[in-house]
Amino acid sequence: QVQVVESGGGLVQPGESLRLSCTASGSIFSPYTMEWHRQAPAPGKERELVAGLNANYADSVKGRFAIIKDNAKNTVYLQMNNLKPEDTAVYYCLYRTPRFLYWGQGTQVTVSS
Repeated sequence: QVQVVESGGGLVQPGESLRLSCTASGSIFSPYTMEWHRQAPAPGKERELVAGLNANYADSVKGRFAIIKDNAKNTVYLQMNNLKPEDTAVYYCLYRTPRFLYWGQGTQVTVSS
């Protein structure tokens, strides 16, 4: 079993920065990857991939967001710069193995003036 815990969300103003953290613990075995997804509050809005460790980013965040991995801590960070109101969402961390998916509980990011 793997536990995934996110932290670092909050309320920020447009143009500001925020760093999210995600730590996996428990039965950690390679190979695995970790990703950041988000789900906006709009009705019908589906969860979308924001950033993965293969340097794949959603078009809407390219040049503003960066995913950073700390192997020693089984932790990934999502550095978010120049935040926009449309970045408002619950951000989820996904720990992915060839057979299983483990989601964190999510952390709220709100960008508003």
